[in-house]
Amino acid sequence: MTFKAEYIWIDGTEPTAKLRSKTKIMPGTGAALEELPIWGFDGSSTNQAKGHASDRVLKPVFSCPDPIRGGDDVLVLCEVLNTDMTPHESNTRAALAEVYAKYAAQEPIFGIEQEYTFFDGERPLGFPVGGFPAPQGGYYCGVGADEIFGRDIVEAHLENCLTAGLGISGINAEVMPGQWEFQVGPLAPLEVADQLWVARWLLYRTAEDFKVSATLDPKPVKGDWNGAGAHTNFSTKAMREGYDAIITACESLGEGSKPLDHVKNYGAGIDDRLTGLHETAPWDQYSYGVSDRGASVRIPWQVEQDGKGYIEDRRPNANVDPYLVTRLIVDTCCEALERAGQV
Repeated sequence: MTFKAEYIWIDGTEPTAKLRSKTKIMPGTGAALEELPIWGFDGSSTNQAKGHASDRVLKPVFSCPDPIRGGDDVLVLCEVLNTDMTPHESNTRAALAEVYAKYAAQEPIFGIEQEYTFFDGERPLGFPVGGFPAPQGGYYCGVGADEIFGRDIVEAHLENCLTAGLGISGINAEVMPGQWEFQVGPLAPLEVADQLWVARWLLYRTAEDFKVSATLDPKPVKGDWNGAGAHTNFSTKAMREGYDAIITACESLGEGSKPLDHVKNYGAGIDDRLTGLHETAPWDQYSYGVSDRGASVRIPWQVEQDGKGYIEDRRPNANVDPYLVTRLIVDTCCEALERAGQV
């Protein structure tokens, strides 16, 4: 008896990394994560090595049932190591693990809203050949074949994520035709980032079967169309218990060089999306407010009403590295909360 293990990893392509995967045939009828072996690959073909020393190592860090193949087959997310077993320079997960360990006692959790756009060839799904659809307005959470495009792919992707056991908490149609969103979380930092990467892989793989591509381009159509983000919801134990910690977290994200330190790691092309229009704040300005989708960071109205809860960083692009955005938010907010004695 054998089973298939699809080893998935994040490559070294810049400015936005790509997902790669390959299949390993394993003996038996399944294996726990700790029983899955390390593997190797040609880093010179993934922008992670030179040809004269091309071997790189895949270390399994997360596994789940493979909903595409079914049976005992599994998906295996890996981090990339050098051959001396140190993290490769493209491995952003290792740095998140260190920061999370430092602040784990504060119980940080995230929910990430992943927006994306389907493309049929050179045009977004639902855009007429050689032209544009009606202006945005009726597409968001819409219904009907004149406003919704790709629902069959979205439903198949949702089912695949749920079968894999991922922490998907919802889906919805977005503001532009062919644009959708799924949400992962609430989960701890490493869990939410690992599962978002696997959900992205499943999105691309599911869309393959429909002969459609999915993109995380933050501004897939220039002009008067919404971009695509990865709004990142965050809280700690203290924030879930009191409003003072909510304000401390919001203030910390605006301190000194923090706004630009974050934005430059929130995904390539961020200045095309964060313009101050289309429910965004300008990329080079920081603000926060209650129920304000034009602010950098939004405090949901019910959080102010309840006096506790979470905040939403609206700046991250759809193409953001979830290991980076969660690390930066944990490091900034948890350090400030610790400094203020709000832990």
